[in-house]
Amino acid sequence: MSFVRGASAARQLALGAALTLAGCDPAPEPPMDPVFVPVAGNSALPFSAAVRVGDMLYLSGQIGTDSAGALVKGGIEPETRQTMENIRAVLEANGSSMNRVVKCLVMLADMAEWAAMNRVYVTFFPDHLPARSAMGASGLALGARVEIECLAVVAPARGRQAGG
Repeated sequence: MSFVRGASAARQLALGAALTLAGCDPAPEPPMDPVFVPVAGNSALPFSAAVRVGDMLYLSGQIGTDSAGALVKGGIEPETRQTMENIRAVLEANGSSMNRVVKCLVMLADMAEWAAMNRVYVTFFPDHLPARSAMGASGLALGARVEIECLAVVAPARGRQAGG
């Protein structure tokens, strides 16, 4: 019952009891047990596609693979576009969207491709730009030029108010 951040456990318990006696039950907290989302179509991979904890969704890094699992051809721009479409698919399959992404990590095989990657990346965030970190990396999976992982907020469960 941590509806008062920073309050001691005894104070929270007393406040919870007072609210209950007054007929004002505090909003229930979202479940905090992690929910592990397997990678669609490939259970042999040693990671989850995403993990949901409460109202947060943590995506594994995505690369520009098509539905057959092959890296798209054409270089950094088509790979970035496919990577972002893959991210969108995982988000939407798990109750979120590109508009609810709050943080991304971009890994580039060649930092000289930064501008080309950005030209595509920004088109996926027309209303806001998430916080972002970026780094150069060597040896991305399948010889990819870019890998991107994201953190997003998931729509609140029915019956819960946002921020409640």
